[in-house]
Amino acid sequence: MADTKHYEISPREISLRELAEWFESGQAIGLSEESAARIQKCRDYLNEKVAREKNPIYGINTGFGSLYNISIEGHDLEALQENLVRSHACGAGEQVPAEVVRMMLLLKARSLSYGHSGVRTRLVEGLLDFYRQGVLPVVYEQGSLGASGDLAPLAHLTLPLMGEGEVVYKGKLKEAAEVLKSVGIEPVTLQSKEGLAMLNGTQFMAAYGTMALIRLRKLSYLADLIGTLSLEAYDGRPEPFNELIHLVRAHNGQLKTAARVREFLEDSELIKRAKSHVQDPYSFRCMPQVHGASKDALDYVERVFTREINSVTDNPTIFPDDDLIISGGNFHGQTLALALDQMAIATAELANISERRTYLLVSGQRELPPFLVAAPGLNSGLMIAQYTAASIVSQNKQLCTPASVDSIVSSNGQEDHVSMGANAATKAWKVVDNLEKVLAVELICASQALFFRKDHTSPFLQSFLESFRSEVDFIERDRIIATDMAKARAFIAGIDIDPELIY
Repeated sequence: MADTKHYEISPREISLRELAEWFESGQAIGLSEESAARIQKCRDYLNEKVAREKNPIYGINTGFGSLYNISIEGHDLEALQENLVRSHACGAGEQVPAEVVRMMLLLKARSLSYGHSGVRTRLVEGLLDFYRQGVLPVVYEQGSLGASGDLAPLAHLTLPLMGEGEVVYKGKLKEAAEVLKSVGIEPVTLQSKEGLAMLNGTQFMAAYGTMALIRLRKLSYLADLIGTLSLEAYDGRPEPFNELIHLVRAHNGQLKTAARVREFLEDSELIKRAKSHVQDPYSFRCMPQVHGASKDALDYVERVFTREINSVTDNPTIFPDDDLIISGGNFHGQTLALALDQMAIATAELANISERRTYLLVSGQRELPPFLVAAPGLNSGLMIAQYTAASIVSQNKQLCTPASVDSIVSSNGQEDHVSMGANAATKAWKVVDNLEKVLAVELICASQALFFRKDHTSPFLQSFLESFRSEVDFIERDRIIATDMAKARAFIAGIDIDPELIY
């Protein structure tokens, strides 16, 4: 039976898990009657306010940034908004990944839906039309300072709504006007406040962070799983995962990691066999403490982003019931910048300890052949795969230099402190990509090493291994390892894990 679940944007708070379900379902998302009514009420109030108000209202009948003191009147109010979008479309660098752009559309619609932004329902419906039909504006990685909103990226997100700029549609780069005509979407003519509402906001940072967190929930679980495979392959000891150790320290992430490892190891022959060594290196013994610390950090990051996806972040903010239009700073991304930097560090540590386990597996210890190949010397085996993981981990350390401690004055000094959260977002995204690559190398090495063990691992891990070995078979003699690494990464990316296990 087809999935008939219907998703609606409403004022109700949603969780990251729920947002992930919306996003991954592929279902269209609509606007609830309550949200549509709130949007219309705010727009009606704004129209009335502009008609009777003689004093300047920032961004509605004035210029922007340091041009706030220049008044705009009459028919120029619409031109003001469209000129704003065109002039701010100054993005540079690589194109933003399609899934992040899609999330930007959804989060922008959600932020505008609360009825504090002064836009028309037509504009929000336009964003949801793009989301539903897979019309993805071309947005660039560079250009936002993470304050006064993600101005340049959101300008590029807005241009196609006006029938301008470029989009990616069905995997092809096309002119927005051409695609809108083909799918039956009418371009929007921006009215007062609408350009500013689109550009002010944190949806570039928020979309990157949200999508990274959705990926990290799975990768954190897989780091535990692959780490446990490596523990088995290295003939590791079970005692460091005994619950008693962790109860006397009781950090949530530590407890969760140890519990997962114990569950993964249930009924394993390998873990129960007699050991000739008294202790394991930290990268095995301290998995609960290291993986757990990253889990705890990511829990904090998730709390920040859950608040953000349930927030109004444009400026000025309109309160019809109070007859107030307040110019403030909800667009400032400092909260997200700090969280994104923390995310990058927590993610990098999962990769860091993974590479150490890989190093030990290929080092010829504990009855494993050097570089995990049956005939070392003639064959180099997985020697250079470890080099690659080490190189990636080193790059992560460079990417973890915090962006949030930087600020460069802009707009003639009017915007004198910025968050640089957009740079924090794109850096964190690269670190998440890198973690996936490093875990793929560890998975290859653990799988290869387990071929040399006579005893069996647990039924659960054996089943996982069999699935993986159908994609990446035993390396008997040297072959192009990059091909195996690509297959291993695709395997990791394609794993479907029950949300109950990872949230």
